[in-house]
Amino acid sequence: MNNDEFAKEDLDDEKTIAYIKERLPQELKEKYSDDEFYFFLDTIYDYYDKSGILDSDSEYVDIDIDEIARFIAKEAKKCNIGDFDPEELYFVVEGELAYNGILD
Repeated sequence: MNNDEFAKEDLDDEKTIAYIKERLPQELKEKYSDDEFYFFLDTIYDYYDKSGILDSDSEYVDIDIDEIARFIAKEAKKCNIGDFDPEELYFVVEGELAYNGILD
């Protein structure tokens, strides 16, 4: 990747995080730091990569938001990022999917 591609990716992550924050329930809007949001996004993308969701030729892909939220919580704990409630992370995953047009 060149510098322009990195800059574009960073800008997209910033827009994604801003969109997710807008959709979060009020009690979660200020709960996570920007660094935590970046970790959440990276972990969501890791999940997509490891699960093979992105490799599907099917027009319909079954995405289990609860499973992704549990994956983020497990990875965050393993990486000493924090102990997060998958039920709260559900809203983060839902926001990322909505931002990318996968959910309404």
